[in-house]
Amino acid sequence: MVSAAEQLAANLNFSALAKAEELKKRIWFTLGALLVYRLGTYIPLPGIDPAAWDQIFQSQAGGILGMFNMFAGGGIHRMAIFALNIMPYISASIIIQLMTTVSPTLEQLKKEGEAGRKMINQYTRYLTVVLAAFQAYGIAIGLEGAGGRVVSDPGLFFIISTVITLTGGTIFLMWLGEQITQRGIGNGTSLIIMSGIVAQLPSAIAGTLELGRQGALSTGLILIVLVMAVAVITFIVFMERAQRRLLIQYPKRQVGNRMFESQSSHLPLKLNTSGVIPPIFASSLLLLPATVANFTSGQGPGWLTTITTQLSHGRPLFLLLYVGLIVFFAFFYTAIVFNPTETADNLKKHGGFIPGIRPGERTAEYIDYVLSRITVIGAAYLAVVCLFPEMLISYAAVPFYFGGTSLLIVVSVTMDTVAQVQGYLLAHQYEGLIKRSKLRGRRR
Repeated sequence: MVSAAEQLAANLNFSALAKAEELKKRIWFTLGALLVYRLGTYIPLPGIDPAAWDQIFQSQAGGILGMFNMFAGGGIHRMAIFALNIMPYISASIIIQLMTTVSPTLEQLKKEGEAGRKMINQYTRYLTVVLAAFQAYGIAIGLEGAGGRVVSDPGLFFIISTVITLTGGTIFLMWLGEQITQRGIGNGTSLIIMSGIVAQLPSAIAGTLELGRQGALSTGLILIVLVMAVAVITFIVFMERAQRRLLIQYPKRQVGNRMFESQSSHLPLKLNTSGVIPPIFASSLLLLPATVANFTSGQGPGWLTTITTQLSHGRPLFLLLYVGLIVFFAFFYTAIVFNPTETADNLKKHGGFIPGIRPGERTAEYIDYVLSRITVIGAAYLAVVCLFPEMLISYAAVPFYFGGTSLLIVVSVTMDTVAQVQGYLLAHQYEGLIKRSKLRGRRR
């Protein structure tokens, strides 16, 4: 039996968008904010010779620098004020969330509701400033040590101005992402990363076709990549919509003089509860060694050079750590966003139970049992989607934008944003139905 809400959602069409004024304002605000972000990726750092930097970037675009450029929306290639993008904020979020599991103070703040959440967000912002300044300093040292006279006037003033500019750009993007989340549509941080990837897709496609025309890539390989991209997108959509539904039963109950019949419902558990967070977190952490290597300007100890080389994009150690971090964050983030004990308590409070399972602690254990096993499948799905295309990119010189990580981010964020739009349209239609029902009631 299809519920009334599902029937109404199925009949939704975007013609209702013209009447949903609040939704239109949110969409325009989001588009305007993303336009500001894209303009910032074209404003170069002061004191940089763009031509000299472009030559160095082209020689290293196939490595970790190219991957960093993908997440920065092309800001690294242009060495723009938004070159760090929002990755320091993501790294800070990882560290703070990990610390909440080991620090009693942060764990207590997490349990204090909205006030605790605001304080944790404030700590995340402070740590973002520290990490952004650290990475900006590494970039400044790396630029001064690069060949080809990239920096027109190297020295202390250039380092200070670069650190201030790049850190300020990251702080602005952090604020912009929060504003999109609050006043726009979708998750601001994810949309900023996705818009950077999408903006680079046309040039990536054109570059791939140009390589085919020059004979660097065979026509068969290009067709294989395109077919693989379509297959990966289809697989991502299927897996992101997949869920395990637990049957919830509500017994007969009497409220006042009214008797309510027993009802059944479902508790949906997504196969991939963590969403796109694990690949983003894993990529963010793996980009940190490249920043550390910049401090030495290639003159560091041999062991540091060896580690940096082994963590280059496509190397076995890089791929192994990439998969390991994805699996770890899939379980870690799922444990953060879904609390089986709290869910079981809410079911017990409202009289709901899972048939054959005792309410309370046993229900929490059963939900955790099911969630752990479907998370294994979800983590494996994320690892496969992100690993195989990355290997093809590494060994076949295909652009990063056709990789599993970029496709996963684009498809997942798009699906989440469309779901929010549909939610606003659904709420708007319900409001219209309520208003019409009140008008009919007054006429009677």
